[in-house]
This record gives sequence, C-alpha cells and structure tokens, in this order.
Amino acid sequence: MTTMTETSARFREFKMPDVGEGLTEAEILKWFVQPGDTVTDGQVVCEVETAKAAVELPIPFDGVVHELRFPEGTTVDVGQVIIAVDVAPGSGDVPAASEAVREPVQEPVPQPEPETPKGRQPVLVGYGVSESSTKRRARKGAEVPGPADAAIQAEMNGHGVAAPRSRPLAKPPVRKLAKDLGIDLATVTPTGEGGVITREDVHAAAAPVAAEAPAQPPATPAAPAAAAPVGDAARETRVPVKGVRRAIAQAMVGSAFTAPHVTEFVTVDVTRTMKLVAELKEDKDMAGVRVNPLLIIAKALLVAIKRNPEVNAAWDEAAQEIVQKHYVNLGIAAATPRGLIVPNIKDAHDKTLPQLAEALGELVSTAREGKTSPAAMAGGTVTITNVGVFGVDTGTPILNPGESAILAVGAIKLQPWVHKGKVKPRQVTTLALSFDHRLVDGELGSKVLADVAAVLEQPKRLITWA
Repeated sequence: MTTMTETSARFREFKMPDVGEGLTEAEILKWFVQPGDTVTDGQVVCEVETAKAAVELPIPFDGVVHELRFPEGTTVDVGQVIIAVDVAPGSGDVPAASEAVREPVQEPVPQPEPETPKGRQPVLVGYGVSESSTKRRARKGAEVPGPADAAIQAEMNGHGVAAPRSRPLAKPPVRKLAKDLGIDLATVTPTGEGGVITREDVHAAAAPVAAEAPAQPPATPAAPAAAAPVGDAARETRVPVKGVRRAIAQAMVGSAFTAPHVTEFVTVDVTRTMKLVAELKEDKDMAGVRVNPLLIIAKALLVAIKRNPEVNAAWDEAAQEIVQKHYVNLGIAAATPRGLIVPNIKDAHDKTLPQLAEALGELVSTAREGKTSPAAMAGGTVTITNVGVFGVDTGTPILNPGESAILAVGAIKLQPWVHKGKVKPRQVTTLALSFDHRLVDGELGSKVLADVAAVLEQPKRLITWA
C-alpha cells in the first residue's frame, strides 16, 4: 500500500509509511537521492530505521526529486511527508521548494493548519496519520523552539525561510552537548555545511577549556567541582539510544520485570553431533546449504518441543490465560551492526533438515546485511541464542517478550570427559534454558532441556523421536 499525497497535478509527496506492525516513527538513516535526481517507480530512495529493523523505502512514482523534507538522522513520525517529486518535469517554472512543500514546524501549542493554496487538492492515499498530526515530535529533553528557532531549523533543512538569527546554527543534540560542557555556542567556530556547528566543533572548543581549568586558582571551594564535568565529558562519548537498540532495551527491561524467569543448565557431550555435522557437510542432499552445529541444535530443540508441546505457549495478561501454540516460529538471536536482533523462522516445526538449514542461512545473511524486515521479527514463540560464538561457556538469557523459553548455547570445547568408563577428550558444551515460570514449571522445563541434551549426545534420536 502506498503512502503519498498529490499536492498538485505536477508535484507529489511521499509520506513516511508504517513499515512495521503499528510503528509510529522511524529515523532516516541515509538518502540515496538528492534534489534534481531522476527517480522511477519502485526505486529505493532512502533507508530508515524503525524500532524493529532497518528498512529501504521505494518511491511509488516516476519523476525528478524536488525536495528532501528531512536530513539524515532525523526521527520522523509516520504520515509526515519526507520527499516531494516533480512528476511532470519541464512543464514550466519550478516553484521554490518551500512553496511546493513546507515542512511542518513544531510549536509549543497546536496551531491551525494553513490554508491549501489555490488549485491544490491534497489527498491522503494509503495509510498513515492524518494531516493534522503531521507535526515534528519533540525529542525528549529538547527545547521547544520559538519563532527564531523555527527559522534556524528551517534554514538548516534547506527551506530558505528568511528570519533573523538569534543564535548560532546547531541541532538540539549539539546544543545540549554544549550546555553539558559549559560551552557558549557563540564562541564556537562552525565547520558544518552552511555554518552549522557540529559535535566535533563543540568538543574542539571544550578541549582548551578543560586544559586551562586546572591552572586557574579556584575563587571559591565550589569551583573545582564545577570544572570537573568539563574534563570528564571531554573523555566520554555519549551514544543516543534509539531505533532498534532502544526498542530492545525497553523490551528486555519489560521482559525481565514481567515474566518470572527460571534458568536451568546442563553440560553435555556433543562429540557425536560434531561428527554428524562433518558428515552432513559431505551429503549431496545438503549441497548448497550451510551446515553447522546450530542447525542440529535447532532441530534438537524442535524435537524437544514436539515431545513437550506445553512449553510452546504465551501468557495472555488481559485474559489471564495460557495460550498454547501449535506452531513453532523459531527465533535466532543475531548480532548485527545495529545491535542484537531476533528474527524467526516461521513454521520451523514443519521443515525438513535441508529446509531448516536453508532458512537459517537466509536468516543470518539477511540479518548481517541489515535488511531484516519487521515482519521477520514478529510472532516468535521460542528462541536460540548462540553465545558460544563469542567463546562464552553459557549465560542466563532473558526471554523475548511474548515467548515462553530461550535456549543459550555455550562454546563447544575439547574437554576431559568420562566416556565408557574412561577419561577421554570429548567435545563438550553447556546449555542454559530460561523459561517463563507462569507457563512452564520446573518439571516441564527440565524435560525440555534434558531432551535437547539427549539428542545432541545421541543424534540418532532425531530419527527415533521425530
């Protein structure tokens, strides 16, 4: 479904769509086009990051880019216009960008909508919020701009609104940084495009202040304490928590303090599993797919769930009911440049080993490329997190919200092990199963973990138990 409006017979606007399930905002990570570029229907024009994933947005019509409404790094509400396109280039004089489409300016109180210019009939096509709500959302801790600030912001965004400048040009996060460091922006030399002060400019201005502070004798006993934050801040880096990372942080806190977690551990000899992996790599039926221990572990967990179906459930807080699920959407925790995400394999319980291997390969490669869709991360029932790839023996994983269990797999190491009455070097790992104690009692959780361990110790059980 397309999210766009027609501002005239010539100019069309593309709005930020809801690319996930009920998402309300997204951050523009990167523009792939600039004003004057020709675009075609279906061409990707930008990449945005939602609370669930990074997503590429295609333009739904042909034309020439007239204006980009927001710079990279801006968080935009769903339904706000992000780009205007001239769909009939060459048909006459092109109005100034600010006349064709005007970015809404944040005000401290709701303002009436401007009258529609004569001859224009804006029509909302597709989904998104109404025009009356397309107003830039105030970031937490940011100042509410007055008329002078609105003019400055408009100039930074390239709309050319003429107004006297009451302050140096800088974005709100940069202003906050300067305030934290005790730096007067009027004394900072800007290096950004259009005379905009950047974070680097503020840090550069703060460095001499920090160096000079100790040499100045304190006028009062409180003076050294005032100088300390400047020096500390110069040695620190603050990373804004937003998008996927913010959503994960909120979800983990919610899960940890909502679901009563229980974690059980078992150490198991997986020597036979490692031999099976080596054999499968040579099997012609597995040609073209990636075979590794995680594949067998995933299959072992699916077998354990089949033998203990009650573990595959969710808690309905509103109805105070346990919802047992007759399908398994198997989540696989994946480390990406944007943080840890958990896409899942839909209906993993129905897949053969080659199909499961293919699905795992696609899931991992898509995650590493940063192209996992929000839909791919929705609807998980149980999850596997392979902390062993980092050389970690095990851990106590936190449940994904709405899921009943998560299995952590530790590093597989050669260790001394009693095998057939003798101490021998064997491939050994430790498994940890965390589960929601509202859904899964100790007996059920123990059975599931024991079944997984039994399959990994004797992989032939994949045949006899499946």
